[in-house]
Amino acid sequence: MNYKEIREITAPCGIDCKKCIAYSDGYVKETSARLLELLGPNFAVHAERFSKFYPAMANYPSFKEMVQFFADASCPGCRNGHPQFPDCGVATCPKIESGAADFCFQCDDFPCERPEFHPSLDERWKNKNKRMAEVGVEEFYNETIDELRYL
Repeated sequence: MNYKEIREITAPCGIDCKKCIAYSDGYVKETSARLLELLGPNFAVHAERFSKFYPAMANYPSFKEMVQFFADASCPGCRNGHPQFPDCGVATCPKIESGAADFCFQCDDFPCERPEFHPSLDERWKNKNKRMAEVGVEEFYNETIDELRYL
């Protein structure tokens, strides 16, 4: 993928939107919708019957509700004004919004205090952006293509 394509699916903080549970064109949505399709609309009847010899099947209604939640993902991405983290300072950063920077590492103020991330996410944000600065956006994307989103 080239820079422009990667920019479209990577949030300014460096997280791959395609791996996000909320992204409307993401892997989680696609996989969840496919699972619901494979199980079909009447699987609840079978799950209830199966629960007699597969006790976990008694949890199917809650499981289906969660999978449906994932399948209904509708976020167009942080770059489209819809950050999923309510207090994310990255998506609303004036330099990002104005186009002066595509990613945090491109800003002279990086790392700044704007994001207000949970400490574990703050560390990932800094590391991702430092790595992008070291190897470039395209190589960073190739290096992290198989990395899990939720560590």
